[in-house]
Amino acid sequence: MAYQFYNSKVVAIIDETPIVKRFFFQITHLQKFEFNAGQFVLLDLPIPSKITTRAYSIACAPPEDNIIELIIVLKEDGLGTPYLFNEVGVGSDVLISEPIGKFVRPRPESFLNDVCFICTGTGIAPFRSMILDIKKHNIQYPKMYLIFGARMPQDILYFKEMKDLEKEMNNFNFIPVLSRAKDPEWTGKKGYVHDVYLDLFKDKRPALFYLCGWKSMIMEAKKNLMDLGYSKDQIRFELYD
Repeated sequence: MAYQFYNSKVVAIIDETPIVKRFFFQITHLQKFEFNAGQFVLLDLPIPSKITTRAYSIACAPPEDNIIELIIVLKEDGLGTPYLFNEVGVGSDVLISEPIGKFVRPRPESFLNDVCFICTGTGIAPFRSMILDIKKHNIQYPKMYLIFGARMPQDILYFKEMKDLEKEMNNFNFIPVLSRAKDPEWTGKKGYVHDVYLDLFKDKRPALFYLCGWKSMIMEAKKNLMDLGYSKDQIRFELYD
């Protein structure tokens, strides 16, 4: 499928961790870049590859202007992210596609269900977009969970923002879980995301599950949830290569 591409300019870059950066792109020929929370875009990069586009989920809520945020982790053995990390700076021009995808915020008829977002690493991007959009429109679910899997405390993306949102939204629960935490000051969950959602939903109450991250995590979570009694219609996912 042929997608529409736009000229964009990088207007800010923030180091989130030593290997994760937040990039802010201004789509210069549009007054407003419209998308549905949870969608992704393609960046067309001048890299030596048969396929020069790379897909990244939009990490911000649909804005009132033409600036969007992507959060990107460096893959040293890749071509796309080394180019972005080493060659792209504030002021750089990058071709960016129209918004793509059907992995979007839960529909209105889902408001009677709990919603559980499960992710690892930069898989948090579409969920941040959805949660900020849900807050903006004051949408109320019975309960909303974000279970975020990482290795160490410093790997938890948007940590302060998510804790602040947890205080501001009475139905939102942010649950980071760390697989390699040795810091005695870490009093949160340890292990893997699977133990957390299996415990939370052992009562098999009505819920929608959104999964985003590495394929191995998603396939295991999907199997676990179906073994628990949830149907395919209640489980939606976005794979990261």
